[in-house]
Amino acid sequence: MRTTLLLPDDLYRAVKTTAAESGETMTSFVEDALREALRRRATVPAERAPFVLRPVGEGGLLPGVDLQDSSALLDVMEGR
Repeated sequence: MRTTLLLPDDLYRAVKTTAAESGETMTSFVEDALREALRRRATVPAERAPFVLRPVGEGGLLPGVDLQDSSALLDVMEGR
């Protein structure tokens, strides 16, 4: 499956450099890193509570903003 990731510039450069130094493509490097993160997360005790985002301050959220939908939130932040 093809997807797009938004990475900070410094992280992108570090991944690209590390992948190249190890003779891997960025795709295979990121795939391995994600699989390892999922494996580690699967071994974390189940008693961890889920993280829930809640607005703070006056006025709450702007109309149409859904903190659980990162794509839509990015569109709002970028004025689309």
